[in-house]
Amino acid sequence: MKWFARQKPREIWDEAIAWPLGDIEAAERIRIICETAASCAAGSARNDKGDSERYECAAKVAMEIAMKMSDGLMRDDAVHRIVGLCMKAGDLKTAQILFRAIHASWIREALQRDHPTLVQ
Repeated sequence: MKWFARQKPREIWDEAIAWPLGDIEAAERIRIICETAASCAAGSARNDKGDSERYECAAKVAMEIAMKMSDGLMRDDAVHRIVGLCMKAGDLKTAQILFRAIHASWIREALQRDHPTLVQ
């Protein structure tokens, strides 16, 4: 009766990654993770425990992928997306830490414009 057995829906961040992953594929994967986790990040900001766990898992996987990227500009853009996800979840502390890791000045300026609370 496996047909009727309900399986927990898998998330994009739960899928195994076949390393080595190129920078373009890594950036695409981070973009998809951040877009998919946006709804649970908003729930995390409202203190929904299930959404909070999903957000934390998605952000952790996205950060792990970003750490392994070799191209600085692509990494900065990926971290920009992760910071946006953190801000949507109301996770200011993590967002500020990640913001400091961005080296490209124009990406930092764009983030400051979008989220003025990052710089304090």
